[in-house]
Amino acid sequence: MTELNPYAKFLDGRPLETILGSTAHEIANKLQMIGPDRTVQAPAPGKWSPAEIVCHLADCEVAFAFRLRQTLAEDHHVLQPFDQEKWAAPYGGVPAKEALSAFTALRTWNLLLIRKALAVSASKPVTHPERGTMTFQTIVETMAGHDLNHLDQLKRIAAG
Repeated sequence: MTELNPYAKFLDGRPLETILGSTAHEIANKLQMIGPDRTVQAPAPGKWSPAEIVCHLADCEVAFAFRLRQTLAEDHHVLQPFDQEKWAAPYGGVPAKEALSAFTALRTWNLLLIRKALAVSASKPVTHPERGTMTFQTIVETMAGHDLNHLDQLKRIAAG
């Protein structure tokens, strides 16, 4: 069994809602620093380009949206894992700006739910088939850590 939140190490002590609420703006800043020509360039062979990273974040926001809602709506729900590499197959040619727009809309929607539900449903259990039993809170923590992980990748690309 792997750890419940493999992205916990990226959490920086800020409130989760602060991290989640600032991610879209941070992505936009990093993309501006990277510049439009470099958004389609992978930083190394086998690595995602900045545009592909933002596509991945948008896809993950879709998955998190479903996971959050299923956790609240159903008792003993089992989350459905997904293969991020297979989901990434069609990313080529998708502009970072379009992916960021999708991410931003989905994140706004998810944050409305999180702000309403977290205080009363933080301990609601859910099962991840690869990670074990976790809670609504764990999903939110995973979202925030996942954001910070990919923001750090974009920051390194921008600095390079």
